[in-house]
Amino acid sequence: MTADAAAFIRANTVLTASPMVPEIPLWLATEITPIWQATEDWMAENNVAPPFWAFAWPGSVAMARHILDNPGLVAGRRVLDFAAGCGLAAIACAKAGALTVEAAEIDPLAIAATNLNAAANGVVILAPPGDIVGAACRWDLILCGDVCYEAPMTGHIMPWLHRMAETAEVWIADPGRNYLPSDGLRPFGQYTVPTSLELEDRPERMVALYRLTN
Repeated sequence: MTADAAAFIRANTVLTASPMVPEIPLWLATEITPIWQATEDWMAENNVAPPFWAFAWPGSVAMARHILDNPGLVAGRRVLDFAAGCGLAAIACAKAGALTVEAAEIDPLAIAATNLNAAANGVVILAPPGDIVGAACRWDLILCGDVCYEAPMTGHIMPWLHRMAETAEVWIADPGRNYLPSDGLRPFGQYTVPTSLELEDRPERMVALYRLTN
């Protein structure tokens, strides 16, 4: 994490928590427009992605709540939080006693945010840089919070996740995105997550938790 990235995150977010997961403080945006405008300026200078890492998205919130309420599901396991965003689900796993936790992101600012959030919670999260899709499986559990929001993204990740599901447990938390595949999903939980109308088209999202099967 560069000093510039950490300074940018601290300057444009505040240490707060999702109402559904008050146990985990995170560096999050509290007003939508300023962080998007600030990141557009940063993008122009540093060629980075929009600030999805600055928000606790519904899928990650539901995943984290389920993990904290059921720590035995992750305790002692090697976990990957895929497309981790701010690292919320990864931090929940570390708090629940996972053996190791990795948070995969292609956005350097998301990695920096995850590192800051892990430090704020006193946990260790490994955040390898680059696109992890295509890597051999080294995990027992892979978490995917709200990953099927675009067709290209879904097409890129789902074949790999199906391969991972041959040797690891794969969870997908989906709040009703259009590109969630209709096959190979076995539901095991459901949460109603409050959302912002500046991010979503409704004040709350029903998030379903699925196990990916082959």
